[in-house]
Amino acid sequence: MKVLEGIRVLDLSIAMSGPFAAMKLADLGADVIKVEPPGGEWQRHAPAGGARGNEVNASFLSLNRNKRSLSIDLKSEAGGRLLRDLVSTADVFLQNYRPGVAQRLGVDYETLRAVKPDLVYVSVSGYGETGPYARRPGQDVLLQAMSGALFSAGRPGEPPAPAPYFLVDAFAAYSAFEGALAALFHRQRTGEGQLVQVNMLDAIIAAQMQEISVRTVGRVPQTRAEAIHAHSYIRAPYGVFPTRDGYLAISFAEPAVLAELMEDPRLAAYEAERDGFSEREKISALVEENLRKRTTAEWIEKLGTAGVWCGPVYDYDDLLTDPQVLHNGSFVTYDHPTEGTVTTPGFPFRLSGSPQTVDRPAPVNGEHSHEVLRELGLGEDRIDRLEQEGVIVRARPAARAAVDRRG
Repeated sequence: MKVLEGIRVLDLSIAMSGPFAAMKLADLGADVIKVEPPGGEWQRHAPAGGARGNEVNASFLSLNRNKRSLSIDLKSEAGGRLLRDLVSTADVFLQNYRPGVAQRLGVDYETLRAVKPDLVYVSVSGYGETGPYARRPGQDVLLQAMSGALFSAGRPGEPPAPAPYFLVDAFAAYSAFEGALAALFHRQRTGEGQLVQVNMLDAIIAAQMQEISVRTVGRVPQTRAEAIHAHSYIRAPYGVFPTRDGYLAISFAEPAVLAELMEDPRLAAYEAERDGFSEREKISALVEENLRKRTTAEWIEKLGTAGVWCGPVYDYDDLLTDPQVLHNGSFVTYDHPTEGTVTTPGFPFRLSGSPQTVDRPAPVNGEHSHEVLRELGLGEDRIDRLEQEGVIVRARPAARAAVDRRG
């Protein structure tokens, strides 16, 4: 039995933070029903990174495994009634609409708690649902920029460099996942449902617990370095340095040890804790000068054998073939009815007694509309009539046939 088996989640979210949170619940065994508009969630069709699929793009595939799809027109009166009926069977409701949209659709917390008093309702927003920034677009790079984090690395006078992945979305997703689990545990103990509010701004602020506290408690300002240095609050050398043929990541190395390994007595003049901050420009410059003399592989062998913390700098192709990644089973590969064999990142933690598995690929839009409504007690004649009236959509015959062939 999986951890969340028997828990039903209605996922009305789009883009990354909400769908990612809902997928994590699905990976633990929850029955996650992705409620989509008749045309499907927009991320099905947006070619993230230019990765166009046959019918579904890579982003949607990566964020929606182990879910079922109900395609329904919530703007119609009949569609709204169907959703409220479905809410009466649900444990968790998750949405990340812009402020005001949930109320207009009649799916806000106060409305739905009247239908299901013990409902766990998770609402994800960009900046919070009230306040001066509530209606601002909550996009990842905008929140990265606002979070203060970008001035902890890079050179002064140069534009700060955002993380090259959706960092804030990921933290918001984990926060929503954590909040949903906490509220479910509370409900198990008390019988009470509740509203769980998550916003991306708070999520990325909380993720910088150490760094921001160094500023607020220790009163140490953020100061970027001219030399290579990846974090203003960590002593040098720290960062990614060029070698003869590539790059090497290095952290928390003792200058005295590096002096011996690099055969450079100039480094021996520096003591890590005493000089690692005040003299970081000079230390980093010397490390960079020496690392350029050998290849990355040579330095990993020489420094790593001596206990210096260092490692390679990979691209995604390198990552996919790394022996530790292969040993860990960090990626999952499975078949999709329209996209063929797909490989995506797997599960970030392991459970010995109830392991996560990929039981369903990301659904085709409306693939489970009839299935879900049958479970709700609707007869086939009524379901067919709802489809004819455009209230619901189900997968096209070709997609359903592909699913049937897979059994």
